[in-house]
Amino acid sequence: MRASPHRQTIAKLFNDGISTGDIARRLLLPRATVYRVVQQLKDRGHVLELKKSGRPRTVNTRRTRGIIKKRITRNDAVSMNQMASSLGISRQSVQSIVKKDLGLNSYRLLRGQYLTEQSKKNRLEKAKKLLDALKVMVWAGLTSEGKVPLVFIDRNVKINSDVYQKLVLMDVLRPWVTSHFGQQPFILQQDWAPSHGSKSTKAVLDAHFPGYWGKDMWPASSPDLNPLDFSVWGYLEEKVMARSHPNVDSLKAALLKAWDDLDDDYLRRTVASVRARLKACIKAEGSNFEYLL
Repeated sequence: MRASPHRQTIAKLFNDGISTGDIARRLLLPRATVYRVVQQLKDRGHVLELKKSGRPRTVNTRRTRGIIKKRITRNDAVSMNQMASSLGISRQSVQSIVKKDLGLNSYRLLRGQYLTEQSKKNRLEKAKKLLDALKVMVWAGLTSEGKVPLVFIDRNVKINSDVYQKLVLMDVLRPWVTSHFGQQPFILQQDWAPSHGSKSTKAVLDAHFPGYWGKDMWPASSPDLNPLDFSVWGYLEEKVMARSHPNVDSLKAALLKAWDDLDDDYLRRTVASVRARLKACIKAEGSNFEYLL
């Protein structure tokens, strides 16, 4: 392609801060021509027409590689741009030689504070502490007609069978069921985490919650069928996280308030929607089905 006779003028205007569009309008030239000259100026640092004879000459020669290697050895802080400018080649060419031919990587030097080993240890601990978001472990239960009181589990407590049976089933759920349902029949549905399905837990369920749904009734990996998972937890999270909390007590208080604010109409609608979800699950042949709702 023939070089533009206006390339020196284009270069001067561009160096004066004139945009490529304005240059094209001033000189009545196609934008592509101006852009090509400006790109040449950026790549080579000049717009002089290169002499061509036969096969295009590569800048990646033994001499160029040797010069670059010596300069880096003499001063490893020399920049790619500095070498490109002094050699009259593009930065991309220098970068290619440094990386592909010399097997080196370029780095940008940054200023930083001096850190002792103790300083590093302190920074690590405090950074983890700052990122360690407040969280609590909580158990919840509901029916279409009421909510079981929330059960908060201390952070250092592992939920094994004994803890689940005492803190959840016997201390909270059984008294609530007795006062709420009296002699009326009810069915307990729970997930089947190891502590929920152990032999000793099943014995407690058989004795105090007869008629509960076993593993043969409730499908595993089905949060989209569980009202707490597909609706309630998300609702509570939205309410609780509407503001920041300075400590765990504040977070617990917000959870309790959001839980208490769940009205009976919401509970009825949420529990009633399970039937439609079961039908959708059947229609999807057991696959994900929420797109059908």
